[in-house]
Amino acid sequence: MATSCRGSEGPPVHREERDEAPRPVSAAGPQPSSGSIFRQRWTDLVFVHWEVSPDAVAGLFPPGTRPDVLDGKTYVGLVFFGMRDLRLSHGPVLPFAGRFEEINVRLYSIDAAGRRGVVFLSLDCNRLLPVIAANGVFGLPYRWASARCDRFEERILYAVRRKGRQRPRSRLWAAVEGEERSPDAWENFLTARWGLHARAWGRTFYWPLYHEPWRFKDAALLLLEDELVQAATGLTVAASSPASLLYSQGLSVRFGRPFWIC
Repeated sequence: MATSCRGSEGPPVHREERDEAPRPVSAAGPQPSSGSIFRQRWTDLVFVHWEVSPDAVAGLFPPGTRPDVLDGKTYVGLVFFGMRDLRLSHGPVLPFAGRFEEINVRLYSIDAAGRRGVVFLSLDCNRLLPVIAANGVFGLPYRWASARCDRFEERILYAVRRKGRQRPRSRLWAAVEGEERSPDAWENFLTARWGLHARAWGRTFYWPLYHEPWRFKDAALLLLEDELVQAATGLTVAASSPASLLYSQGLSVRFGRPFWIC
């Protein structure tokens, strides 16, 4: 039995039911072959991760993808960061949309071609224009929220509350520690993700991105009060200690052209 999927070029391609081998995890991402359509900078990133069973989250992935696993486990991530200098490839910073804080809940995906990526379950930010555009054009689950980041020397505070009826919130207080370093193999699995999988217009697409390899500092968790992970997944993992906590001061990112995979 075969399934029909459309790639970035040419007619539909028929793939056998057997999946291709996963592509190796690489600290350095491939340059987008189709050129860049968006540029942006991410700042003051805090990555929080919990181990979860692949079966517990398998139903949250778009068709054509499945949980990516390491030693039989997959992960749910809660990521806090500042979005800066959002622009089209060769244009100026977008007015009223070029600077905001974002907090996302994400899972780790792989598709039949072996492409590893991220599946976003929610993306909360404090700018309405990106929320409307990302939802309407790309089907990404952006949510309008109040959000802020405060930095006190080597301590960082993020706070977010979604607007609307349910209004889940999250608050993180962390201390940045030690010298900047390269990630190990496990941390590369969690963060060296060179694209995202998402569903829009009844089809699943992959959106490649590129940036320089990550550099991290360790971080100590002083406080975490989170309702976003449970709102997105139904899981209560955020009530337990995370498996990993990492800080990066940031980097520049380029997004290539998305293409359908099925």
